[in-house]
Amino acid sequence: MTQAIDLDAMGQAEAVRAGDVTATELVSAALARIDSLNGRLNAVIHRMDDKALGVAAAPVDGPFSGVPMVLKDLTAHSAGDPFHEGMRMLRDVAWTEAEDTYLVAKLRAAGFVFVGRTNVPEFGLVPTTEPAAYGPTCNPWDTTRSTGGSSGGSAAAVASGMVAVGHANDGGGSIRIPASECGLYGLKPSRGRVSLGPEYGQVWEGFEAEHVVTRSVRDCAALLDVVAGPMPGDPYVAPPPSRPFLDAVTLETGRLRVGVLCGDPSGTVEVQPQCAAAARAAGDLLAELGHNVSDASPPALADPSFTPNFITVYTVFADWCLEDTRRRTGQAVDRSGCEPSTWALAEMGRAVTPAHYVQAMQALHLYSRGVRSWWEPDGFDLLVTPTIPEPPPVLGQFASTEEDPLAPLFRAAAIVPFTAPFNVTGQPAASVPLHWDADGLPIGVQLVGAYGREDLLLSVSAQLEQARPWAGRRPPIWG
Repeated sequence: MTQAIDLDAMGQAEAVRAGDVTATELVSAALARIDSLNGRLNAVIHRMDDKALGVAAAPVDGPFSGVPMVLKDLTAHSAGDPFHEGMRMLRDVAWTEAEDTYLVAKLRAAGFVFVGRTNVPEFGLVPTTEPAAYGPTCNPWDTTRSTGGSSGGSAAAVASGMVAVGHANDGGGSIRIPASECGLYGLKPSRGRVSLGPEYGQVWEGFEAEHVVTRSVRDCAALLDVVAGPMPGDPYVAPPPSRPFLDAVTLETGRLRVGVLCGDPSGTVEVQPQCAAAARAAGDLLAELGHNVSDASPPALADPSFTPNFITVYTVFADWCLEDTRRRTGQAVDRSGCEPSTWALAEMGRAVTPAHYVQAMQALHLYSRGVRSWWEPDGFDLLVTPTIPEPPPVLGQFASTEEDPLAPLFRAAAIVPFTAPFNVTGQPAASVPLHWDADGLPIGVQLVGAYGREDLLLSVSAQLEQARPWAGRRPPIWG
């Protein structure tokens, strides 16, 4: 039994199909791990034990029949379950949602068993998971450190072995940053690859994407086959893949043209030496694997207008989050109902004029054209960067207070220079767990592909996984 719960999700599904373990035994083992570990990590905030055991007794017949997983408590709500998005107000009124999102329905139809919902920062607005509503999630590699955000609860659950896969989403790095800080694989899909319906056509003006964090590349690919595909009314549709994404894991790519970027192109954020060295080493490894590697990156990444325009959209999104909560619950949110940073950002958003907002979006579209042209026909195939410019931060650095409500915004700016641009451009990007520093902390490396080329990212990631296996690296808090 211990061996089955330690497998990746595909391995667990194979064990259930072979009769080596039952779905009930597998789900019970996941719940036991949550019992054992969650007191130290605070990853799972909503337990779903009874529901999970009921589903496991007669699991849905699908490719992941009987496999336990966790859902992030943001965007992807599940029928009849708590949904609080990191808010004290929603926690205090015990808010639940009546329906599944399309994503959750697809996961359910694939046979996954939901064992809990995971901790998030309020509305997912900062790259750490330390909400006032539920307290901080601790990193299983070092419990004084952040797990990243906003998918930090899911990342801690997967990294510690509670489950093999955790739902995640990404509006500025929220899949890739937790993957980097927790030693996991995390792929942000292309815009339009995974539907945000039926409630939303887009979130954060199309910057947000839905997927998972996993311990293996093949799990990520197989899960993308499960959740990808347009649904009626989606405003964006990514190009359909020519073959299943899982096939990409074993495909040869041929010799690729790879650019490596080790420093912040804007010149405003200091990249710690171990993070720059990790990106450099990944480039060297790709060269050893036969690819054409050079120091190169899209010149447009250095555009100084990116940050102010991104912040304009970010603050308007914060105000929309409060308004959407009012729409959802019928209760207006005032200053006392949210964290100081959320209220301050929303106030900034309310000061943005419609013309200023449209101008910011138009400028970001032009920025996207400039960045993406680097990959266009006869351009580069792949960009390698650090995922974040530093090791996992110590908890408490993103504190929001009435005296300094915008401190989390400025601290976040130092975390996202390599991730946020590709939310704006809509390109697929993945954090690969190739490196650990001298203190044993994971250091992720980001791979960025052309729009619609998740298949290429998965192929290259699998090459790296085979060349430098990470499956055997487990944190001090495990299982």
